Amino acid sequence: MVHPSSDAVLWHIQELAARIVAESGIPSDRYHVGKMLLHSLRDAPDHLFQIDGATDEKDTFRSALERSTQCATAFRNLGLKYQDVIVIMAPNHINVVIPMYASLYLGIRVAVADMTLGVNELHSIFKNCAPKIVFCQSAKVETVQQALKLCNTSVHVIAFDENENCLTFSKFLDKYGRGTAVEDFKPAEFDPSQTDAFLVPTSGTTGLPKTAVLNHKNVAVGFPLLLNCCTKFPTPFELALVQSPVQWLSSTFVFIMSTLLRFTRLQTSSATTPEHVYSLINKYRPNFTITSPTFLTTLLKPGAREQCDFSCLEIIMIGGSAVTKELLAEVQKVNPKLLVRVGYGLTEATGLVLDSAYSPFGSVGAPMPILQYKLADPTTNEVIDKPNMPGELRLKGPTVFQRYYNNPEMTAAAFDEDGWLKTGDILYRDEYYNFYFCDRVKLLLKYRNHQVSPVEIESVIIKHPGVLDVAVTGIPDAECGDLPVALVITQDGHNVTTKEIKDLVKASLTDTKQLRGGVAFVKEFPTTTTSKVDRVKLKELAKTLKRE
Repeated sequence: MVHPSSDAVLWHIQELAARIVAESGIPSDRYHVGKMLLHSLRDAPDHLFQIDGATDEKDTFRSALERSTQCATAFRNLGLKYQDVIVIMAPNHINVVIPMYASLYLGIRVAVADMTLGVNELHSIFKNCAPKIVFCQSAKVETVQQALKLCNTSVHVIAFDENENCLTFSKFLDKYGRGTAVEDFKPAEFDPSQTDAFLVPTSGTTGLPKTAVLNHKNVAVGFPLLLNCCTKFPTPFELALVQSPVQWLSSTFVFIMSTLLRFTRLQTSSATTPEHVYSLINKYRPNFTITSPTFLTTLLKPGAREQCDFSCLEIIMIGGSAVTKELLAEVQKVNPKLLVRVGYGLTEATGLVLDSAYSPFGSVGAPMPILQYKLADPTTNEVIDKPNMPGELRLKGPTVFQRYYNNPEMTAAAFDEDGWLKTGDILYRDEYYNFYFCDRVKLLLKYRNHQVSPVEIESVIIKHPGVLDVAVTGIPDAECGDLPVALVITQDGHNVTTKEIKDLVKASLTDTKQLRGGVAFVKEFPTTTTSKVDRVKLKELAKTLKRE
């Protein structure tokens, strides 16, 4: 059963937490995500845990419990300690979540990474987080090892599938995971509010890639808010389709909440092309999914959507960018009974920030009781307390993250002097406290399911000896989201070609960060009164220029 907005999910999580605290006698255990997962897996061992739609492999809570406790035992036997780091970069097969759960049992940090990244990008990640183990697919082992070599560090590399050059996941469990029976396994004791759970890639409120740290309390409090439209617990719905890659917070949300709320995950180890998603929906009939407006636009294309019967879906959550009336109209055409939730959120607040259940169309939502909100002038920090006046949205509350990993400068920049998180988004509110999105202060582009940092691309292009300055923005595309485009100012006397710029980016960055919007040469960039590049005007300029 669904409802526009309900506290039922919070009551269910509180009941689960109360049982855990009653057993342990430790009040803070109500936020210990590892204990919550263990308790839930043991409660219903025969429940269907997950399905890999690419292979039709299925898994129960019992199997997940056995493998995850065995993996945690392996971590202990290898000498991993509290708040050490592991990295997971893999497709959504049935083993991807196992080291994640094992880490949460022990207070080990889980860093999730895009499996398409190249040596240079992985080197930067590994240098920052210093992992003890990297879990990946066989096809990425060599790339991972090259990146680790640049870090001059010895790290265990485990391949989920067969590989001759490193230990496979099954052999890793056999070799190191013996010695503790499932029923005897005990998780580590720690303070959840002071224990990091996930290291999640994000651009934050600037365009620079960085790693947001979410602790156990952030996750235990923040994740349930996404399902405040459900009233039946456990099992608010039978089957949830996972469309997001492992590095996206939306996939982590489903990985955790599917166990705590006892619903089954439908995921896939194959690429989530429209055709594949159609086949998954037609074959398995999921009730719930989370998607982006760009991918949903592709799925609902007339002439293609007729391949799929969407009638099984009960709830769809859409987030990541603006949702148009036209898109919602197309959703209604394929399933008039579908409950559509449009979510405004950010990684640094562990997901959902505003609740759109009762807000008028065009609004990104209204405040939730668990958070504090204010609008402020991003330059003067003056609080804006009148309706219909734009300002930067700022937040406080238990779901707000505490820091970026190993980046005190960016952490300091993310909060104002009073400790409010600066979201980097300009909004206004009406007299009823419905909030409306105006623009982004932050620079992040989104190409399909991938975050793209303009600053990262700019840092590559500026190395060209003939480039004086460069600014990267995005050209909107209904299916892809943003197509990165580079506006280049050349050095006097240098003849720089479009091909040279594109080849430079191609040699340095992964496929999702390529200049699909093209390259244009300009004499100057539009600037603000403080002589910074005006990103809003830059985007508009890019639309008008001839690009190659």
